[in-house]
Amino acid sequence: MSFKTLDDADLQGKRALVRVDFNVPMEDGQVTDDTRLRAAKPTIDKLRAGGAKVILLAHFDRPKGKVVPSMSLRPIVEPLSKVLGAPVAFAEDCIGPKARAAVNAMQPGDVLLLENVRFHEGEEANDRSFADALAANGDLYVNDAFSAAHRAHASTEAIARRLPAYAGEQMRLELEALDRALGHPERPVLGIVGGSKVSTKLDLLRHLVTKLDKLAIGGGMANTFLYAQGHDVGASYCEKDLAETARDVIRLAGQNNCKLFLPLDIVVAEKLAPGAPARVRDVGSIDEDERILDAGPETVERLCRAMGNSKTLIWNGPLGVFEIPPFDKGTVEAARHAAKLVREGKLVAVAGGGDTVAALNAAGVAGDFTFVSTAGGAFLEWMEGKTLPGVAALSR
Repeated sequence: MSFKTLDDADLQGKRALVRVDFNVPMEDGQVTDDTRLRAAKPTIDKLRAGGAKVILLAHFDRPKGKVVPSMSLRPIVEPLSKVLGAPVAFAEDCIGPKARAAVNAMQPGDVLLLENVRFHEGEEANDRSFADALAANGDLYVNDAFSAAHRAHASTEAIARRLPAYAGEQMRLELEALDRALGHPERPVLGIVGGSKVSTKLDLLRHLVTKLDKLAIGGGMANTFLYAQGHDVGASYCEKDLAETARDVIRLAGQNNCKLFLPLDIVVAEKLAPGAPARVRDVGSIDEDERILDAGPETVERLCRAMGNSKTLIWNGPLGVFEIPPFDKGTVEAARHAAKLVREGKLVAVAGGGDTVAALNAAGVAGDFTFVSTAGGAFLEWMEGKTLPGVAALSR
């Protein structure tokens, strides 16, 4: 996919409307995690250095087209100013007289945050007239919010048809990383898909078995595949009604020469609690009151060998209930082995999804992976092979 970056733009004196993701965790009106603010800094810095007036568009929470004071972006001004090391102005609306007056007062290098775009119904409706009103305050448009790119909203899609459109630095990194993982990867490519439910990742599994050389399935969703193959899963979480669907995925993998890795051994316990007595069992050897809560050591060892024989890894979802030790062991060991291979220059490893990011952070290796996406739904839809409206709009 071809798209323009900030290197292609004439920035001096231009009003740059920048779609960012500032949907940050807040408590009592205070930002509790500034990760997304820091992610926007390279784009804002580059625009300021080029002499642009930086006008930030963002949403927060779900006000559903109404002005909800508790969902204002105003509390972000101070922490953003600290991250940038520069003052940030605020406008009490994202369109109309208040926005226009604030934009008109700007000098090159200034930063302005406009109020929550979702305070207007036109945002989520991808309304043309609302997009026109947003575009009226800009000379060019920059999308730096990959995490919102799977939504066809006015500030992510319609506006990109109205102004010269560019990918921001974070968007560029994300798209380049995903292209390395799935678009034009170095082969062989191994995928790891975990998590609890097959039902939420059916599109993903069906797409990946047509793209990958090898696919390992872990987490609760592996139980459904084991059950589909006739194995007893005891009291484990299992979507038994999807057994035939799981068999379809297995058949599709075979038709596409994608080698499927299902657990060889499992870690079981009678209850899910920190430090609960855990036992390693062969697949199918489980008591009726036991639950499968992690991948066993043989399964993890085979997965690590598969990583060593691959050039590219794409990972979404943990192998077990990683939040509760000792059922984090499989995920942590696999993550640390992947990170080691990346450090040695033997593997390109791209990971994404909320649980995956949390698991890599828990293993202390998120910084060692080639790229870790925090985009959640957009990352998953990209992996499913779906067109993301916000990305497609940039490539026009």
